[in-house]
Amino acid sequence: MAGPLVRKIHHVVFVLVRLILGAIFIAAGIPKILDTASFAGMVYNYQLLPDVLINFVAITLPWVEVTVGCLLIVGVWLPGAVAIYNLLMISFLSALAFNVWRGLDISCGCFSTKTGDAIDMLTIFRDLLIFGGALYLAFVVFVKKITKDRMLDFVAK
Repeated sequence: MAGPLVRKIHHVVFVLVRLILGAIFIAAGIPKILDTASFAGMVYNYQLLPDVLINFVAITLPWVEVTVGCLLIVGVWLPGAVAIYNLLMISFLSALAFNVWRGLDISCGCFSTKTGDAIDMLTIFRDLLIFGGALYLAFVVFVKKITKDRMLDFVAK
């Protein structure tokens, strides 16, 4: 059984990771919402989806990112938000790795709709770090099952 100080530290880490990952998705989604046409071009350049899905993904994905980011920051519907975050990170990492492997020289489209942010191993490493945080959240939410009630116990002790 962990002591009260250790529980408070775990709680603080959990909240910080939630806030950071939420902010990352919000920061990634907003530029795509503001310039959907350019983002659609970037989705097309990945050459992973049929043409009929390009616009749908370009319109909906940024809103999903921003919504999931807000849910993490607010701490609402954490199991769903964490599950979606992890699934999106797996998708993003897969798309990046596949296109690095194929040798395509395309812009990432991760945090901007501007060209020039080419995908490379550093992009994959950055996303692996983010995914590590997302896996931590999944562990805490699904394995440790920290709920709001238990979080209040952390603060009270």
